[in-house]
Amino acid sequence: MGLAQLQLSIIREGRKKMVNGLINENPIVYEIKHRRDVRADSSSSTNELSVDAIDHLEVFDILCKAYYVYRDHYFFEFLNLTYCSEHHIRDIKDPEHPYSLEQLKVLTEDSVEVDDSKSHVRVTFTPTVEHCSMATIIGLCVRVKLMRSLPRRYKIDIRVAPGTHATEAAVNKQLNDKERVAAALENPNLVEMVDECLSSSFE
Repeated sequence: MGLAQLQLSIIREGRKKMVNGLINENPIVYEIKHRRDVRADSSSSTNELSVDAIDHLEVFDILCKAYYVYRDHYFFEFLNLTYCSEHHIRDIKDPEHPYSLEQLKVLTEDSVEVDDSKSHVRVTFTPTVEHCSMATIIGLCVRVKLMRSLPRRYKIDIRVAPGTHATEAAVNKQLNDKERVAAALENPNLVEMVDECLSSSFE
């Protein structure tokens, strides 16, 4: 079963459970941490063509920042990521509740690992319940947000925290299979669900 077909069944199951009762009716809501403005950090740089290393806090915040990326050994390409200022991976909405993934401790600063020299980012998320049928949707939202926000040189690895989900291995395989992810993003129902979670407004 491909990811798109699997996700359709997950959406049906999730909606059915939402009608009969939420998957996690009473999630614990945590206090969020102070937001770091990486624009202030980068403004002190004296070399406007310097390549700034990306760290885990920056990935967690994904605030507005401009990057110069060295290409073809001859020139720098300017990537303007100003649209990132409206939303951060810490603010991705839970598919079931009007809370962010940070508020539910699905994502924390420690969830993110970055090796800038190898252009690798790993995000490990923790579902609120081990039988959460929305785990793949959550992981897909994180992947899509990073795909839209980070320079293309980065390899993105999305994982469920070990021991926190009943089908951990299957979810990890789905989220890191390029063909399955591509198929999922061709499904309008899934794209609509992902975009809703990535919306910068909270009601």
